[in-house]
Amino acid sequence: GLEHHVEVARLGPPAPRAAVRARDVGQALLRRAAEKDRGAGLSRARLSALSVVVFRGPLALGELAAAEGVRSATMSGIVNGLEGEGLVRRRPHGTDRRAVQVEATAAGRRLLERARTRRIALVASKLGDLSQAELDLLDRAAELLEERFRLRRP
Repeated sequence: GLEHHVEVARLGPPAPRAAVRARDVGQALLRRAAEKDRGAGLSRARLSALSVVVFRGPLALGELAAAEGVRSATMSGIVNGLEGEGLVRRRPHGTDRRAVQVEATAAGRRLLERARTRRIALVASKLGDLSQAELDLLDRAAELLEERFRLRRP
């Protein structure tokens, strides 16, 4: 909209313009993905927490809360819901007898994989008519963003 064009014009040089556009595209992708996530049958908060547990491995409740930017008490409620649905389980922490770790169950991993597949299919459906050169360009842009934000997994 108009706000986007005003912001781009105000920022001037290419790097800030690219930052605005990358932010806008990222936000749009997240909104569209959230629409697809409704098919998973979980709230956004639960799906996000499950994603962190699946991709980062077992985590202490406090670590999971920090990763999601919520209080431990809030995360405890989210984990209770996921546990009640059989998607995660609590297990004793390896070194701290007072703490527990949260780990995904096989059902949790399967649900997340289905949600991920829906998200990828959504994005792929929008890219299907691009040329190989355009796809290569998008791939390189994604590579640059991964490098800058250290998103690559070892």
